[in-house]
Amino acid sequence: MRGGEIVLDSLIKAFPEADLFTLFYSKGKLNERIESRKITTAFTNNLPFKEKYYRYYLPVFPTAIESLDLKGYDVVISSSHCVAKGVIPHPDTFHLSYIHSPMRYVWDMYYDYFPSRKGFKFFLLQSIANYLRTWDAASANRVDYFTCNSHFVGRRIQKYYRRDYKIIYPPCLPQDFRVHDVSKDDYYLMVSAFAPYKKIDLAIEAFRENGKPLILVGGGQEEGKLVKNLPKNILWKKGLPRTEVIELYKKARGFIFPGMEDFGITPVESQAYATPVIAYGKGGALESVKEDRTGVFFKEQTVKSLNEAIQRAEKIQFKRGDFQNSINRFTEEKFVSEIRKVVDRHK
Repeated sequence: MRGGEIVLDSLIKAFPEADLFTLFYSKGKLNERIESRKITTAFTNNLPFKEKYYRYYLPVFPTAIESLDLKGYDVVISSSHCVAKGVIPHPDTFHLSYIHSPMRYVWDMYYDYFPSRKGFKFFLLQSIANYLRTWDAASANRVDYFTCNSHFVGRRIQKYYRRDYKIIYPPCLPQDFRVHDVSKDDYYLMVSAFAPYKKIDLAIEAFRENGKPLILVGGGQEEGKLVKNLPKNILWKKGLPRTEVIELYKKARGFIFPGMEDFGITPVESQAYATPVIAYGKGGALESVKEDRTGVFFKEQTVKSLNEAIQRAEKIQFKRGDFQNSINRFTEEKFVSEIRKVVDRHK
């Protein structure tokens, strides 16, 4: 499960009688607990080619989310990285929004997603982005209480929405999870969607230069470009079952996390198997990774800076207890308890 689905699954555990509302839904693609709920979709679910081209429907997402009828509910919880927080609840309804990120592709990462500044396409994208920014900021007024997954995201809530927030770390692991010492192999690991901001290209070039073994797990929109002409020391795996990914975590010498992310569940998963994280020193990783205890940071997104961090990590004797102390902050029970406290206080 990806991060948003993990959060949704835990929200259902916290509120097992809740109904679900969404823009898109394809039966059989989510876990059994989620699919057992009553699920209502917006008109976007009937649009043609939705699974392949849903990104092109982004301009109608605000209208779609506003079309959902939420009458009769005392509490609405939106899990939002795009438009979910823009639902229109009844005036007497308490609206709690868990923000994974404000719309990063129209705010701080606009030029990462749309680097071209030429031609008609640029002007069209700029117009759409301006409209979405205005709507995103205005619809924040429909939220009674903001929660989010990191201070990195929280600072953007303050900047773009002018609202306060409460940190509730996402549910990455069960309460009784215990870190065990495991003998390590010599390879490094990266588990990621293949998207531009993940900086998989940086990891590839760094390992092309250092010659160390790297296993890349994942796929996505950039895989065709990224996996062409991989050097012999880099192995790409796609569509692995969860059990195999866990085994890779356990045996890896280190976990590579070169992007700037809002939170990032994979570094927490890596720490759960006593595998140190080599992460870019910005974004959510600064909260999930403890420097020189459960990982190291590199300051610049360059091959040189990443390889220097790998060399530093190889000289540190990491301890199981430090990994355990770190991951105890990210349990499902803690997440459910904190969410329920907020709702119970405001019902």
